[in-house]
Amino acid sequence: MKVRAITRSAVAFATGIALTAVPFAAPANGATEGPCDIYAAGGTPCVAAHSTTRALYGAYNGPLYQVRRSSDNSTRDVGPLTAGGVANAAAQDSFCAVTTCLITVLYDQSGRGNHLTQAPPGDFLGPAPGGYDNLAVATAAPVTVGGRKAYGVYISPGTGYRNNRTNGIATGDQPEGIYAVLDGTHYSDGCCFDYGNAQTDGKADRQGIMETVYFGSNNWWGSGDGPGPWVMADLEWGLFSGVNPRYNPNPTITHRFVTAIVKGEPDHWAIRSGNAQSGGLSTTFDGPRPNGYHPMQKEGGILLGIGGDNSIGGAGTFYEGVMTSGYPTNATEDAVQANITAAGYAAESVAPVNRIQSYNFPDHYIRHVDFDARIDPNANPAQDAQFRVVPGLAGTGTVSFQSVNYPRHYLRHSGFDFVLAADDGSATFKADTAFRQVAGLADPSWSSFQSYNFPDRYIRHQDYQLRLHQISDATGRADATFRLTG
Repeated sequence: MKVRAITRSAVAFATGIALTAVPFAAPANGATEGPCDIYAAGGTPCVAAHSTTRALYGAYNGPLYQVRRSSDNSTRDVGPLTAGGVANAAAQDSFCAVTTCLITVLYDQSGRGNHLTQAPPGDFLGPAPGGYDNLAVATAAPVTVGGRKAYGVYISPGTGYRNNRTNGIATGDQPEGIYAVLDGTHYSDGCCFDYGNAQTDGKADRQGIMETVYFGSNNWWGSGDGPGPWVMADLEWGLFSGVNPRYNPNPTITHRFVTAIVKGEPDHWAIRSGNAQSGGLSTTFDGPRPNGYHPMQKEGGILLGIGGDNSIGGAGTFYEGVMTSGYPTNATEDAVQANITAAGYAAESVAPVNRIQSYNFPDHYIRHVDFDARIDPNANPAQDAQFRVVPGLAGTGTVSFQSVNYPRHYLRHSGFDFVLAADDGSATFKADTAFRQVAGLADPSWSSFQSYNFPDRYIRHQDYQLRLHQISDATGRADATFRLTG
């Protein structure tokens, strides 16, 4: 079926977002230097610059991204604390308190208006209304940059951003460079977690119409050494780890934060990568284009988190990235890498992600659906059955269950039923979401969860629904026994 290209104006109309260019100024003498200042000095200026964590020009003081809260659908732009600085995460936290926020726009800091918004349908349809992709939950990827809190863009399968009407992005066989700073531990083997240059109609109808950074462990087309993840290039009709269509020497990435680079010019391209926290870059591949990919036929769209045909199986976390006009030198990229490591990316201390497995229905896990809580064998999306077991909101000796995809929401009992509810800050909410983890009532090697404010009651399932009940028989003890799994 032919899918008509959806323009930036159409996306703006659909989302109510005015996509105007964001002006920027050259850095003043003595100002902090950003990656795009380095690229400009090297003769390969940024033509797109996206980040939710920091400004990418030393003088940039405009918006970095926009969030929309679910309580009233109002929006707020989030900018840096100071020109050239780290994002003002406190502004987001204040605006999104007691509700869920989604990232609606990643603003282009280059001044060319190449903003990224909710991706429209392509050959593949997204899960949102009209075949659009989902938007990322704004609080799902907390980090610190230079010791200050910031948030990345957490892409789960079905989430994606795009701009099909761009300004100044390479087309045809024109040279360009692309880098992205990503979470090296968040990836999938699905297709395709990409950032970079893509076709403008969402159709995979020929090769060479894309040039993006890919990060993940997908080995359907190309692969490298070990199990992955790898930094590769998505050139359409194939992921490439080098010049060969299948295997090329390409190391499995083990860094917590990774700098991923793909760059190309006529019949020449390269892959480089490095630890975004320390050290330099390594060149994985530098050589001719794969057979059938010279000359390139790039179309100049931009995407994040998806494949060029809107394939939505990828997963990853994006912190910052740019696209340049011209083929950057290794020396320029080495200077950009030094800037990235100096920025000071670090993981925020967060509880690990768990699933909560039923004792007597071991293929069932606690999950939320439409903000109700139950046990099911298969949660789609998977994040509906993922929780962080955090220190109890009611105080020492208790735990609370924080949703992964709605991080301001917790499992809460209400009328002895369970719901996924947003933290309203009240003492009652804290008590209703707090539980004592005790030895399993049916098996002491498992766990049961005793209510903090109704200590004669435990979490249990009944008819697959989650309840808070008094337990008096063997069936109840089995229903009230669970195990935390990865």
